[in-house]
Amino acid sequence: MPLPSPAASAPASTGPASASRFLQRWLGADPARQARLDELSRLSLADADFGALLAREQAGAAGAALPLPRAMRRLRNLLVCALVRRDLEGRASLDEVVTAMTRFADFAIQTHCAALTEELRAAHGIPTGEESGRPQELIVLSMGKGGGGELNVSSDIDLIFVYPEDGDTAAGPGQRQLSNHEFFVRLGRRLNAALSEIIEDGFTFRVDMALRPNGNSGPLAASLNMVEEYLIVQGREWERYAWVKARAVTGDPQDIAALEAIVRPFVFRRYLDFGVIDAIRNMHAQIRAEVKRQERLHPERSHNVKLGRGGIREIEFLAQVFQLIRGGRDPALRNRSTRATLRLLAERELLPEDTVMRLLEAYTFLRNLEHRLQYLDDAQTHTLPASEDDRLTVAHMMGLPDTATLLARLEAQRAFVAAQFDAIFADKTEPAAPQAPTLADDPENHEAIAARLAELGYDDPPGAAARLVATLQGPRLASLPDASRARLLALGDAALGQIATVVREAGVGSHTATLGRLLDFFEAIARRSAYLSLLTEYPHTLERVIRMMNASGWAALFLTQHPLLLDELLDDRNENAGSPQQLAQLAASVDEQLEAAAGDTERQLDILREAHHAQLFRLLALDLAGELSVERLADHLSLLADTIVGATVRHAWRTVASRHIEEPRFAVIAYGKLGGKELGYVSDLDVIFLFDDEDEMAPSNYAKLAQRFITWNTAHTAAGILFDIDTALRPDGASGMLVSTVAAFERYQHASAWIWEHQALTRARFCAGDAAIGARFERIREAVLRKDRSGQEQQLKIEVCAMRRRMREANVHPGPLFDLKQDEGGMIDIEFIVQYLVLRHAAAYPQLTANAGNIALLRLAGELGLIDPDLGAAVADAYRAMRRLQHQVRLQGQEKARVDPQLLGEHPAQVRRLWEACLGPSLP
Repeated sequence: MPLPSPAASAPASTGPASASRFLQRWLGADPARQARLDELSRLSLADADFGALLAREQAGAAGAALPLPRAMRRLRNLLVCALVRRDLEGRASLDEVVTAMTRFADFAIQTHCAALTEELRAAHGIPTGEESGRPQELIVLSMGKGGGGELNVSSDIDLIFVYPEDGDTAAGPGQRQLSNHEFFVRLGRRLNAALSEIIEDGFTFRVDMALRPNGNSGPLAASLNMVEEYLIVQGREWERYAWVKARAVTGDPQDIAALEAIVRPFVFRRYLDFGVIDAIRNMHAQIRAEVKRQERLHPERSHNVKLGRGGIREIEFLAQVFQLIRGGRDPALRNRSTRATLRLLAERELLPEDTVMRLLEAYTFLRNLEHRLQYLDDAQTHTLPASEDDRLTVAHMMGLPDTATLLARLEAQRAFVAAQFDAIFADKTEPAAPQAPTLADDPENHEAIAARLAELGYDDPPGAAARLVATLQGPRLASLPDASRARLLALGDAALGQIATVVREAGVGSHTATLGRLLDFFEAIARRSAYLSLLTEYPHTLERVIRMMNASGWAALFLTQHPLLLDELLDDRNENAGSPQQLAQLAASVDEQLEAAAGDTERQLDILREAHHAQLFRLLALDLAGELSVERLADHLSLLADTIVGATVRHAWRTVASRHIEEPRFAVIAYGKLGGKELGYVSDLDVIFLFDDEDEMAPSNYAKLAQRFITWNTAHTAAGILFDIDTALRPDGASGMLVSTVAAFERYQHASAWIWEHQALTRARFCAGDAAIGARFERIREAVLRKDRSGQEQQLKIEVCAMRRRMREANVHPGPLFDLKQDEGGMIDIEFIVQYLVLRHAAAYPQLTANAGNIALLRLAGELGLIDPDLGAAVADAYRAMRRLQHQVRLQGQEKARVDPQLLGEHPAQVRRLWEACLGPSLP
């Protein structure tokens, strides 16, 4: 019911707020309201004390107490008028307006629900759970903008009513027993009436219940079991979008948690769900069709700032598509606020920061405009008024001189939003030219496919065609649903020409081999429609996949095993991979996700694997693009491993129930490739574990931590494994304790360690854990390496050569190829030479103990006159060349790094010369 028009003698509000006819009518109905408005308008309303304000309204005039529904409506009108005034006078931001309205809606719901619950309980008893025997409370879910904390001044509120369990009320004498269902349906009806019925003071909020299970045809209140069954059996894509913003306003925390556990897997998939793009595209098309129909019927209702092209809804879709795609794996993206989600997209590098800033600017403009449209008459409208006078008034409320300027600003903002929306949601599929035969025409016609591949320039058209037909006829692809099979055939059509282009441009690779790798990949992802959707929605990703597979067989296998990594090929986020800043962000993100998944060890293991695989894949992309040297790549991979190892130690410790301190006095010491910062893509980790803790529980607790560290790294999950772990270098090897005190480690190194263990120590370093223990380890390491061995030179040579002989005898291989690692003149010979030089001369030259890598230490030994500088430089070049060749071979998927000796030239001979100069005749 509209408020009465102001009397002619009533004082009117002046200034910008006078543009609101609603505010003028409200003041005109009772001039005494001006003082209350002035008082409230001086306050920031985002944190207003609604309880105190309501009590003041309930006190009424002349001591006559007002009923709760009337007092709540009066408070609502006062609040809206104060927000209108503060906003139009430039004293309230958009955040204050939407936060105040959301908080007031929550307050109104909670206050009415509590009062009505008490009334019903007095008449019927307390509703009690049939299974739990617990008292039951109504869960009121706020949806839409209310759920997201961004409610309009004149918005309705979208609600859903849920109760925990079926059962009956515990009726006492004089009370009539009801089923829990009937109790909460009655409560819901009364709550709706208390909020939305129009009485002499208007209404508090219009209520929309259409989002409940089965919509307006469904029961007003549903039990948790009913909600779960509905979402599993009947839940539709658009409902996932709606439930993103579901927020419980009332209810017991335990029951709310149970509801969230039901809703979360429905809304947020555990995989990257790119299929949601098409679902939102279709939903948006339906909305736009209805808006266009209304505009045709009512031309005066054009310029819909909410549902029109480039409007508020498109910004909401832009934010929520990323939530639905990635929210299952990134809990931070489950935020209900559109503005907060947009900011997070910039932090996660999912949208460029300048794009996000422009979208936030557009969102603020459109929401402010929407509010001003509603300020005119407190109407739930989203379209510019038909009256030119009203349009000019709205322009002035926006701080603009005229309607033309308003329309120009509106068009500019909407054009930008629409362009961003189209960049994600426009249909990317390009139908093949009508005259070109496609795989869908006859996917089993070997001759036709071979002819097509010959035209494209394939190196073996019949072989490639046979491989393609065999895959298409295979059980995995032949049994696909029609939609998935059609999409896969379309991707295959696109891929055939792209493979020809990639091989021609790269100048290396094989059409048939690349096609085979791609088909293996297609078979792996065929039943995951989300991955097919990703490749369809982002065609450039398919081209990147093909380039990677043509360049590296190992990369093809890795992507096939971990198709989740397709996401990493969407954009150029990998350009900063491995930088200290990027690794710091990674560490913070992993910690945040592991913390959120505390108690779910399986999920924590997957979080670590997904983070590591994604970062590794970014480095792989840079590597294949030729942007990383082998040395820089190894540095990045080693630092990445340090980051993952550190996170594993921190969070595995929190799963040790008997832990005696919050932060473990425990360290992981890296040996081998990780210790020397020469890690490769598939290197295992050679580590030992040290602790420094006198507590009686320390040995057993740190042993548990070490075991869990190994399990967390080596366990096979759906996301694969992290690293293979080798602890053979710990004191006393396999027969020794898994963890050692720092003191025991020191005693062992000085009194019992073999020479080969001291050799290993030359490439050891603190990796993760307690930094103080790491510093103590480094002091022990330097003391051991700097021992004076001047009188033991011959014995040192004998033991180094004996160990090298055992290794070579254990790795004999027939054939003409040269084993880059094991053969005489290979990489291990170089590493043994460097280790011998460190152990022999570090007492006199402490700088040799620096864990600087073999190439740097060879150069240093030459500068110190310990070896011939030219020969040392030649061997350093040999080591660099062999590492590069080893890397290339491994990228092609070969487990053993064996190459044609001619590729090495004189490098092995130079290594043998230095071996003889340092350690005597080459080993037989």
